[in-house]
Amino acid sequence: MNISFDNTQNAFAYKTDKELKGAKFLFKTMEFPWFVKLGTTLTPYIMKTGLPLVNGLIRKTIFKQFVGGETLEETAEVGNVLGNYGIQVILDYGVEGKESEESFDHATEEFIRVINYAATQTNIPFISIKVTGLARFALLQTLNEAPRLRSGVHDHEEEVAEWDRVRERMYTICEIAAEKNIGVLIDAEESWIQDPIDRLCMEMMEVFNKDKVIVYNTIQLYRHDRLHFLQLSYKIAKQQQFKLGIKLVRGAYMEKERERANELGYGSPIQPTKEATDADFNSAVKFCFDHLEDISVIIASHNEKSNLLAAEIMHEKNLPHNHPHVHFSQLYGMSDNITFNLAKEGFKVSKYLPFGPIKDVIPYLMRRAKENSSVAGQTGRELSLIKKELDRRKAS
Repeated sequence: MNISFDNTQNAFAYKTDKELKGAKFLFKTMEFPWFVKLGTTLTPYIMKTGLPLVNGLIRKTIFKQFVGGETLEETAEVGNVLGNYGIQVILDYGVEGKESEESFDHATEEFIRVINYAATQTNIPFISIKVTGLARFALLQTLNEAPRLRSGVHDHEEEVAEWDRVRERMYTICEIAAEKNIGVLIDAEESWIQDPIDRLCMEMMEVFNKDKVIVYNTIQLYRHDRLHFLQLSYKIAKQQQFKLGIKLVRGAYMEKERERANELGYGSPIQPTKEATDADFNSAVKFCFDHLEDISVIIASHNEKSNLLAAEIMHEKNLPHNHPHVHFSQLYGMSDNITFNLAKEGFKVSKYLPFGPIKDVIPYLMRRAKENSSVAGQTGRELSLIKKELDRRKAS
């Protein structure tokens, strides 16, 4: 193997000097947690004013860095550029937080449109879905909390009918995805709504993952119970005779999870230390590689050590870099040093590429800003790589 995540010439080959300088400015602002906290608090409210100046500022900075575009057509341009460097795309219609049946039906139609578009492209093997784009948050929470609902016994006909509509939406999406051979990655969400999402994932896998993997569940390893859940999911898949699709992530709701657990007085679902999270993530990677005949895994991580570990395991097991059951992925706008250098060595790797109207993707953008300011070393690493490449270009 000849992988170096320090190779900035590969990492930023697709960016102009101007684009790199814009990214440098953005990540520089993210070095100040107080500024990020202020910005993420005020931005959603300021956006509602519809002021062109604010809209334009966001479009030229954080939106441009982390989002493919407002429309599928705009996003296609970014996808084509990535394709030129051997990088695939996970398309995500990044609208969330809407709470009406009409918006859920609209999101379903949009997901189907994305699937149909992806099927016409050579470098878009997956789309991503949040169940909260198809169902009320409160409904998921009710299903998560009530043991009687897990058994299927429920005396509120209205909610039973509502959940049936959610299942029908997901079934329709997965059915069309299976016909078009496009993978459906179902995002993990907050722990207090995750149980019905997990059950829905398993239900869809049992139907659509018989011969190949179409549906993937997402496992957040910053939760201390998720390594066991991965092992249990594998056991169920073997018993029910379907293939397991798994996307491994560390997670995106850590601060919110801890705050809620503290407020309501229950044990936090979050790992006690970062080291414990890293250990479980790497154990999950190894578990998937030990059962690769029945598991398709997406290693969705910005952690260089975890990506290197996976690449080394593949090397040790003499697995081809483009193994059909192994995929790597990073968010668009982050960790280009991982994505582009893995692609250069022939690994199957993608960028998670959201798109949608600016006002609708604000929740996603705020999470990216918080993540970069809260993950130790993330912003500093991005900045150092950008500066290194700008210096290299200047010297040459």
